[in-house]
Amino acid sequence: MKTMGIVFSNIHDRELGELAAKRTLASVPFGGRYRLIDFPLSNMVNSGISKVGIITKSNYQSLMDHVGSGKHWDLSRKNGGLMILPPFGEEMNGLYNSRFEALKNITHFLKRSEEAYVVMSDCDCICNADFADIVRRHVEHNADITVVYRNKDIRPDKERTVLDIDKDGRVTKVSVSNKMSGVKSVYTNICVMNRLFLLNILENSAELGYKSFSKDVLGKGCKNYHICAYEYKGYFASIDSMANYFKHSLELLDKQKRDSLFNSDGANIYTKVRDSAPCRLEDTSIVQNSLIADGCVIEGTVINSILFRGVKVAKGAVVKDSIVFQESEIAQNSRLNCVIADKQVRILENRELSGHATHPYYIAKNVVI
Repeated sequence: MKTMGIVFSNIHDRELGELAAKRTLASVPFGGRYRLIDFPLSNMVNSGISKVGIITKSNYQSLMDHVGSGKHWDLSRKNGGLMILPPFGEEMNGLYNSRFEALKNITHFLKRSEEAYVVMSDCDCICNADFADIVRRHVEHNADITVVYRNKDIRPDKERTVLDIDKDGRVTKVSVSNKMSGVKSVYTNICVMNRLFLLNILENSAELGYKSFSKDVLGKGCKNYHICAYEYKGYFASIDSMANYFKHSLELLDKQKRDSLFNSDGANIYTKVRDSAPCRLEDTSIVQNSLIADGCVIEGTVINSILFRGVKVAKGAVVKDSIVFQESEIAQNSRLNCVIADKQVRILENRELSGHATHPYYIAKNVVI
């Protein structure tokens, strides 16, 4: 079953505020050495998908630097491979404003492809999923669209796409609202479609009156299309706010959740390889329940935290419940609590910075405090 992949790199940029102000969401660091784009790319490669298009919008230079030719995901190929799809297409003269407009912009790319099926995923879907199994279910049920969902206890705090599913696994209703609560079948923004079926919808969108993927293609399409549901039961995190980024990052300190994500039936998560020295822990260091990347030098105390490559924590400094990005430095006797420090931040001596688990204190890239 020849299948291609589409990854949306910018759909939820606004929700992450400062963290995605100068970089696309797909290139946001996660888990000590990864970027968000690594997870959908790895899932697709592990599922046998060798042609992947990444839809870009703005601030995607760091994304291009990270993915390069795609060789770290075995996507550097003469046929297929990794393709960066620019934000402007034949259908529109300006930047897209929605998922559906983004798809219309790549109509020509879809036409030139030969694969029978398309797997589409947001870049902020943190999971280790077998997309090949989802495609098999899609084919077995002769579906037009197969949507991936998970059962989740939700609160009326943000807009979500919720599915009503019958006993045969067919979607009978799609609701998009920010007023629902309780345990619901929540759409994960991962789906499978027949490529020609998707093209037909995009080319006839004006006649159909379609402007939104969730509200129109899925919502209105329930009555006309065969939409099947696939429940994902493994670890899943959606990075749709700064608080959720902080929460789900520190969840990786739980070995059971970490193993569920990174050691799922031998399916690895790949990233750009960097050659650097191992982490060095000095005699004065204290490290408890933390993820420390290579190249770090720890002389102080690190508790329940995630440190990316090349971070330096000086003697007497304390980093607790925090996330420190690449090549940042924490000087002597400074204390961080519930802080997200971006790349190459310098915290001078005797500073004390604190946020809260629901509202972490963010320090922008290259800032000196």
